[in-house]
Amino acid sequence: MRTLVLNAGYEPLAVVTFRRALVLVLTGKASVVAEDDDPVVGPAEVFGRPSVILLNRYVKVPYRQDFAATRRGVLRRDNHLCAYCGKAASTIDHVMPRSRGGGDTWENLVACCLRCNNAKGNRTLASLGWSLRVVPRPPRGPQWQIRELERPAPQWSEFLAETAA
Repeated sequence: MRTLVLNAGYEPLAVVTFRRALVLVLTGKASVVAEDDDPVVGPAEVFGRPSVILLNRYVKVPYRQDFAATRRGVLRRDNHLCAYCGKAASTIDHVMPRSRGGGDTWENLVACCLRCNNAKGNRTLASLGWSLRVVPRPPRGPQWQIRELERPAPQWSEFLAETAA
């Protein structure tokens, strides 16, 4: 069971285990905003299982501009268009292959169609004579971090129910 931790200003900070959340509440560092139905039974007491807690003091979070490159983020950054041919992209490709020392960075990952991805393999662009249509850069702005947390991937049952209706 996970618990959402809110800063004193009600912005989300982290998701922690319910045990960590319970420790924060019992030490007086946080208060419970919402509880789950399943209680925590101790040797002498029964506690409500916190699902959302609010910190009593504001925690200043340092601004982090860099964030991890994900498949979903790379496809969204490149507008689901192949960086090599411009057609609809469904996969991502390492510009410098991982087998040759390329990393999983925003500058090394591009959206790619299946055909170009298979043709490129683990070769470099120079050996194929290919060029990129766009220069891969890290996306900017806070909306990139928020959107990744905003919408979880849909469950197949929900997807099938929506398409059937």
